[in-house]
Amino acid sequence: MARHLAIVAPSAAPARKQRPRWQSELSASITSVEELGRVFRLSEQERRGAERAAQAGLPMRITRYYARLADPEDPACPIRMQCVPSSREEEVDPSDLEDPLGEVANEVAPNLVQRYPDRALLLVTDQCALYCRFCTRSRMVGDGKGPVPDRSLEAAFDYLKAHREVRDVIVSGGDPLSMATARLVRIFERLRAIPSIETIRLATRVPVTMPSRITKELVTALKPFHPIWVMTHFNHPKELTAEARRGLLRLIDAGFPVMNQTVLMRGINDSAEVLAELFRGLVRTRVRPYYLLQMDPVVGTSHLRTPLHVGVSIMKELQGRVTGIALPKYIVDTPGGFGKVPHGPNYVVAEGPGWTSFRTHRSDAVTYVDPT
Repeated sequence: MARHLAIVAPSAAPARKQRPRWQSELSASITSVEELGRVFRLSEQERRGAERAAQAGLPMRITRYYARLADPEDPACPIRMQCVPSSREEEVDPSDLEDPLGEVANEVAPNLVQRYPDRALLLVTDQCALYCRFCTRSRMVGDGKGPVPDRSLEAAFDYLKAHREVRDVIVSGGDPLSMATARLVRIFERLRAIPSIETIRLATRVPVTMPSRITKELVTALKPFHPIWVMTHFNHPKELTAEARRGLLRLIDAGFPVMNQTVLMRGINDSAEVLAELFRGLVRTRVRPYYLLQMDPVVGTSHLRTPLHVGVSIMKELQGRVTGIALPKYIVDTPGGFGKVPHGPNYVVAEGPGWTSFRTHRSDAVTYVDPT
């Protein structure tokens, strides 16, 4: 009887794991003057600013996605002004501060800042998908150290375990979502293992600058650590693209409430019309406009900052003309780390024992009488 030999096909080589799209997009970011000049027709002010950024101060990184939202010809484009360096960053105003929020003075453990009794800020990386030119942490962001090693966060976790009054932890940086998901999971696991921590906030701008990062894999990995609130920064209606909305809805549908903190900036969004369009667009996407932030007086940003009266005037225009769920608080984070205070128009025109007179947004004078 003839013998039949089985022919076994050689086993296929294991498939190389494909790199996530967002990581490829991050690697392809614009970081040099030459690349920037191929995307935008640069003004002399921009060219000098980009050359300076390559040597000193806050470095330049712009995702290709975000660059596509900008006008390639107009240096006054509100998207371009947020991401392209300017030589005006060399200007130092007497009001400028290197650390306007007093975070260094309020560091209670390495990489952990506590400015309020019940909450703390955990800084987990110095990298972002995009380096915003108005960054309040330009003193440390983009330093090149990258994600904080796990062992370097141990003292922060020990502090949080020992201080049970801290109920809310903001995970920030840099941008935590510029890190690998596995590293994020390790951080959230450690925080959730501390019983006194009730809520975690994830501070990120990637829904604006690189929405491809908001993957199914990401939300699935972080869902077990709920409640997690996502705090982001949409500053202009042009940023609310179809891709950005998809990323936001993926987070929201997975149980992540998303709150937006718009930074008020000169020539970018300092008008009631622009902000009304932005806030309404956010609400349509189920994102809560949380704060309109007076820009922090960080060194080299005075050309982007507005006087306080501009923010007050805008809030006065928006009051009563934009639905309440689309109206944020106007907030000043007081210099030196003394905390946030709300600011806005004064509607009280007179008051006395048991009564207060108001001027409404329609300019009507109305008196409210206290119960006797």
